[in-house]
Amino acid sequence: MAGRPLIGVSTYLEPGARWGVWELEAALLPAGYPRLVQRAGGLAAMLPPDAPEHAAATVARLDGLVIAGGPDVEPVRYGAEPGPRTGPPARARDTWELALIEAALAARVPLLGVCRGMQLLNVALGGTLVQHIEGHAEVVGVFGGHPVKPVPGSLYAGVVPEETFVPTYHHQAVDRLGTGLVASAHAADGTVEALELPQGPGWVLGVQWHPEMDEDVRVMRALVDAARAGAPRRTPPAVLRPRQ
Repeated sequence: MAGRPLIGVSTYLEPGARWGVWELEAALLPAGYPRLVQRAGGLAAMLPPDAPEHAAATVARLDGLVIAGGPDVEPVRYGAEPGPRTGPPARARDTWELALIEAALAARVPLLGVCRGMQLLNVALGGTLVQHIEGHAEVVGVFGGHPVKPVPGSLYAGVVPEETFVPTYHHQAVDRLGTGLVASAHAADGTVEALELPQGPGWVLGVQWHPEMDEDVRVMRALVDAARAGAPRRTPPAVLRPRQ
């Protein structure tokens, strides 16, 4: 564990998925997430929706946390009515992931929000969202991309100092920033593409794009490095040897 921190990644819980002869309810996560965690030097653990009262105990076993992308955050979470382009709610995920975010902040566990995860981090800290913007998801089911420019002096700029072209697929964005959050990268149209909590507990970053769809591991590696630096010392489990 000293070499490979345990990184939890939140997941979908879908009513039906098919593999082989089976079609069953399934906890799902695009393979890009665990692969990116692994390439960045971490161990990946899937965190499907659970009762929110279990979030603190779950986070206590992790060295780092990723809130993954997914469906729109339900507007009631930030005091708004759903707009005509807002998707159906994913209430189990909203409840579970908000509890995970709160637990991670309280425990100072390094936290990365990806797309929906960044938006939910903003909502968790009292911010609001724009329910629809144009130009960031041009073809349904196909990732697009655009340049993202870091804010000098930010945590994100320390990880990725230059303007980069990133894979994107979203139609919602940050509106009013949550308490303590600051924007740390923007798209050319001014959309907040990354945010962070510079005076908050530990390492906290959200990115609007999808690093799991890219070859650039720097954002995830920064999370893994922060997780490694803050990971508690653990006694390795005893190796059971067969009786002679």
